[in-house]
Amino acid sequence: MWEEAFANDPHEAYREMRRVHPSLASVEVSPGVPATLVIGYRIAVDIGNDAAHFPADPRVWERDIPDSCPVKSMMQYRPNALRSAGAEHRRYRDASVYSIDRINLYNLHEEIETIALWAVNEFCELGYADLVNQYAVPVTFAYLNRMVGCPADIGDRVKQGMALMFEGDPSGTGNAMFVSALSDLVMLKQEEPGDDVTSRLIRHEADLSPEELVHQLVTIYGAGIEPLANLIGNTLLLIMRDDRFHGNSALTTSDALNELLFKDPPLANFLITYPPQPILVDGVWLPAHQPVVTSLSACNNDPAIAGEFTDNRSHLAWGTGPHACPAQQVAFEVAKNAIDQLLDKLPDVRLARPADDLDYRPGPFHRSLAELPVVFEPVRPFAPVPSPAGRF
Repeated sequence: MWEEAFANDPHEAYREMRRVHPSLASVEVSPGVPATLVIGYRIAVDIGNDAAHFPADPRVWERDIPDSCPVKSMMQYRPNALRSAGAEHRRYRDASVYSIDRINLYNLHEEIETIALWAVNEFCELGYADLVNQYAVPVTFAYLNRMVGCPADIGDRVKQGMALMFEGDPSGTGNAMFVSALSDLVMLKQEEPGDDVTSRLIRHEADLSPEELVHQLVTIYGAGIEPLANLIGNTLLLIMRDDRFHGNSALTTSDALNELLFKDPPLANFLITYPPQPILVDGVWLPAHQPVVTSLSACNNDPAIAGEFTDNRSHLAWGTGPHACPAQQVAFEVAKNAIDQLLDKLPDVRLARPADDLDYRPGPFHRSLAELPVVFEPVRPFAPVPSPAGRF
């Protein structure tokens, strides 16, 4: 799953897997690291809602995984809701949900407009741009930094560390950089609290330790930045290549987002669990402590559920069960506003080369365009806006 061929055509890989078994496939998430990939929708829902048999705690598994393994930093134990089980998981999740639920969604449109204008002004006079690296990624990072109260200098280190982790970093440099930056953010907010997610985590009755605070932020950034930037970039590609989203009777940005989340979710393979004993699932014995990875993309496109749903809200892109994404409303609204702002400011934007010629970044977990080159009629910069970094 780490090879370029899989990144560029994962749906063909899923079809090949189904020829062997309709719901489960043996894969490697990294060279020599076996896992079971769930490709059946109903099996994925069952597993996602069965935390007793499929806990998310990887500590036994990781004992035999060398630190040089490229995916270890993405899969290893951390004291946070994503990589824990039982009472520990509930404690961490309660703190995270509390902090996220108090985000002011009424201000989100204005915040994204400011960030989007800042990003568009960087390239609008040129007549060409890469909407992944010049728009989706910086807009997403700027908003997440604002959401957690992270200043630009610390945010830059978070960004660098995360990029290394998602692409597979055998040196461990990315993980170390990521954790160090978030430790600095926690110390800053302990001294200078504000109306942000980090400060609310610090204040929560769970009384999280500094290490626990850092790793709640690991989840927020890890589950927020890469998938959200991919959601924006991939949905822009869908809108530009599909005539249904153009003209007077066109489908909406929300329609495009829901379709993308269903057919080609930006976090394609995740929801990793580690069964503590061998377990029989759909006629297949799954080994104890070996990762079980849910393919959100394959499950959403499972032929066994085709035609059963009248809309796309049944997709698994946000996960299911006790580990479902607690920030899905925020993520959807950020993506929608970011896309609308771009299309409003550059209404004639179009692909600079055919969609079939675009490449995707290798990696077992994400569905991420390497770049999204576009052209448009050059325009003057819009009304001056402050850099997002200036708002903290």
